Amino acid sequence: MQTTDLFPVHRARSAWWLPIALTITVSATVAGCTSAPPAAPSATAPPATAPASTAGAGQPGATAEQAGFAAWLAAFAPQALAAGIRPDTVRHVLAQAQLQPRVVELDRDQPEFTRTPWAYLDGAVSAQRIAQGQAKRAEHQGALQAAATRYGVPASVITAIWGMESNYGSNFGSFRTVDALATLAYEGRRRDWARAELLAALRIIDLGDIAPEAMVGSWAGAMGHTQFLPSVFLAHAVDADGDGRRDIWGSIPDVAASTARFLADAGWQPQEPWGTEVRLPPGFGHARAELNVRQSAAQWADEGLRTVDGQPLPALASAAVLEPAGARGPAFLVGQNFRTILRYNNSTSYALAVALLAQRLDGGPGVVADWPRGLQPLSREQTRQLQAALNARGFATGTPDGVLGPATRAGLRQYQQSRGLVADGYPTLEVLQGLVGGAPAK
Repeated sequence: MQTTDLFPVHRARSAWWLPIALTITVSATVAGCTSAPPAAPSATAPPATAPASTAGAGQPGATAEQAGFAAWLAAFAPQALAAGIRPDTVRHVLAQAQLQPRVVELDRDQPEFTRTPWAYLDGAVSAQRIAQGQAKRAEHQGALQAAATRYGVPASVITAIWGMESNYGSNFGSFRTVDALATLAYEGRRRDWARAELLAALRIIDLGDIAPEAMVGSWAGAMGHTQFLPSVFLAHAVDADGDGRRDIWGSIPDVAASTARFLADAGWQPQEPWGTEVRLPPGFGHARAELNVRQSAAQWADEGLRTVDGQPLPALASAAVLEPAGARGPAFLVGQNFRTILRYNNSTSYALAVALLAQRLDGGPGVVADWPRGLQPLSREQTRQLQAALNARGFATGTPDGVLGPATRAGLRQYQQSRGLVADGYPTLEVLQGLVGGAPAK
């Protein structure tokens, strides 16, 4: 599950892995184990595109990196066997994994500038995506409504996640999942996480839910129409069409039910909306606009909050105020279901996009208040400067990393309060200039 751009890889399968002594390893580790895996299901997803060939380790032209990857695969094979992965899967799937340099590049790549909330939403909740989503919901009304009825998650929300994750199935990636996760496990930045997900992917193949060549997805291992990680698939995927397989690559009933079940398991409250856009009363303390500052909608109403059209607030048992662009932009009151969407992708812009897209699919309004489109986003280096300057002045933000998180917003709010500014925790060039003096580096 993720929203990063997907980059297809075109390659041809080679036999560079053959020198690995996996057959010996398998025999020594699971002597007497002769059970065969279930027959691979027919591929119902679009076939993975053939990748560009890589020179074999131990063959002329092999790189040191490929040789290191081959050695890593050989060392990892006993761990896979010990975890219960079938010997044939280790031999014929894990052993054929190929190093993907592009995966490493994408994993290490960090955009210089973060996207503003309004720029993100402009693309995520575009007129085209709304129209396409309404058409897809009508086309698959039976499957979506069945999932909604079974799990209590609105069909519009399921459809919105489908649109966000793969543009309704038009782009869920063409990286072979085992290749991508093996590469990430070998590369090492997120080694433990990637190894666990790789084992989960191999277990899915063992269970017969998908053929290895049809298990494709993003460079980070997220798979299918709604981009489940393998561990999420094992915990939440559903065989809704009754064919004996949980197919999030080719079966829309399975996709819809699996997505709805994940949200239900994550805490979706059928009786509550996700939230609503609100107008804040004069003198509202913007430092309280954080997801961990929660009270009932009735309590917020007592403080003067109203919906953007002046109506009473919806019934939310535990609600927080969200100001994605600070005090100069729109404000939202969000409840448990917004936090549940964050379990899918821990980004407030993402969760807001899903919520607003679902609202538009149901014929509801978009954002009414104006975004402060004149504000420029800080680059990662500028955000590091901001964090370092706040730390130097005693406003703790943690280790400067260029990522705006709760600690940075808290430190920035303390600084803003000390200067008599609106303490909304939203970083601007003006604030940065006030902290470091002069024009900040670009």
